[in-house]
Amino acid sequence: MAKQLGSKISVHAVWRTLRREGIYLQRLRTWCVSSEPEFAPKAAEVVGLYLNPPLNALLLSVDEKPSIHAKERPSGYVETNSGALVRALKSTYKRHGTLNLCPALEVASGPVYAQTTAQKKREDFRAFLEAVLGDLPGDQEIHVMVDNDSTPKKNDDWRAQYEGRVRFHCTPTSASWLNQGEIWFSLPTRKALRGASFKSKDELREGIEAFVQRHNQHPKPFHWRKREVKGSQLRNTIINLCN
Repeated sequence: MAKQLGSKISVHAVWRTLRREGIYLQRLRTWCVSSEPEFAPKAAEVVGLYLNPPLNALLLSVDEKPSIHAKERPSGYVETNSGALVRALKSTYKRHGTLNLCPALEVASGPVYAQTTAQKKREDFRAFLEAVLGDLPGDQEIHVMVDNDSTPKKNDDWRAQYEGRVRFHCTPTSASWLNQGEIWFSLPTRKALRGASFKSKDELREGIEAFVQRHNQHPKPFHWRKREVKGSQLRNTIINLCN
């Protein structure tokens, strides 16, 4: 574009103009449209719990992150053509298996209960929830946020044993982004797993546990915020993406 405009226009001037006008040649955005018929009331229930949690009750956001790879990848520092030293990762790596991570986030205060398992099994997830609930005061009212397709929804008999003490809330279909446990996953991914090298699943497990321990030393809750949504935008249809 700078070449077509003439020799007096630099490439940097073109980029400044494009950025000023909000034009990004390589910008990519994604979206997820829920097929849940009752999306609006279910989403309102979830967000309402975040903004106005029940008094004297504990709200937990529980999720699962499967297939976290234990990758052994050499890394080091290389010198670029400009003379700068940058950290580099080798393009090839060795796989040493995967782990499944189950976190339970205390929404109001920020600490996380977490457990890794070798596989994503219903029994493991159920055992994790039982361990978390077993460590909490027996007289405390507990609200648990889970995804629409998670274990508690599919285990009525198991869920019945907590009736009166624990209330489960399911996010709408294809709306796991409403679960703050999903948001928490970005923290270990960015700060502990991305670019790291693990020679075994045990090393990966130790890395995850060390991160959770550091996180719980100074936990911070997420500040849930959303811009104003018009009534017509509550319909979860593709046409809303084109307005």
